[in-house]
Amino acid sequence: MTSTLNRRHLFALLTLLIAVATVAFNPVVQSTTVALEAGEDAANEEAPASTEPAGPKPPRSFLGWLVEASGFFGLILLILSFIIVAVIMMNVLQVRRDVLMPPEFIESFEEKINNKDYQSAYEVARSDDSFIARVLTNGLSKLNRGYEEAIEGMQEVGEEENMTLEHRLSYLALIGAIAPMFGLMGTVYGMIMSFEKIAQSTVSPKPYELAEGISTALFTTLEGLFVAIPAMIGYSLLKNQVAKLTLEVGIVSEGLMAKLPMAGGKKGASAPAPAPASPQK
Repeated sequence: MTSTLNRRHLFALLTLLIAVATVAFNPVVQSTTVALEAGEDAANEEAPASTEPAGPKPPRSFLGWLVEASGFFGLILLILSFIIVAVIMMNVLQVRRDVLMPPEFIESFEEKINNKDYQSAYEVARSDDSFIARVLTNGLSKLNRGYEEAIEGMQEVGEEENMTLEHRLSYLALIGAIAPMFGLMGTVYGMIMSFEKIAQSTVSPKPYELAEGISTALFTTLEGLFVAIPAMIGYSLLKNQVAKLTLEVGIVSEGLMAKLPMAGGKKGASAPAPAPASPQK
């Protein structure tokens, strides 16, 4: 019984909506029919009167306009902006002097070298995971082949670590390059939408009809630049920081290695103990 009443109420509601829609659209249909029968000139005269709004349109928020106009391209650029923030924060936390060259490690390593406890110095370097520790570990592991060979090994590791740090920064450069391209794609798409309005309209299109495509074109261009500019600035600053700290790591590590007896060409009992052939990393 209840389900029957619900179906009846639903049917009555649908009938009422159809009736309201018919009454609402009936004047529009009649006016359109009259305009078509009167000819093209009459249609041009009647169209503004029938489409002119009765009053001013309600104001639309800028944010809502931005989201509506940006569409799919705005979503892509928003995701890219989140990626930029994550990559910049990750690199800012990692590309620091106290991370790449921990002061406590340098003090401990230098103390072992000054005490001529070279094997302990090697163990300290091998157990640390910092940039300078990996450089020194590779240098000490090749010290039994000669000082020059050890320095070359340190330089190789330094180049590898520098390439790893720059590889993390390359994502910023990539986003900085493709973000304007997505903005340009949105620009082209918006202009196509505007020209489509012109092509499909039998009369001169109204400005508000073209505004949708033009706003899409301008907003996506703005968003692409808004994403790309911080990415390129962050990439340049962080790359310079990586280059600076890599140079400092090289200077400090060679300075520590210079304190070894073999650095002055000495050999014998005072030389560091040979390191294992395949040290653990």
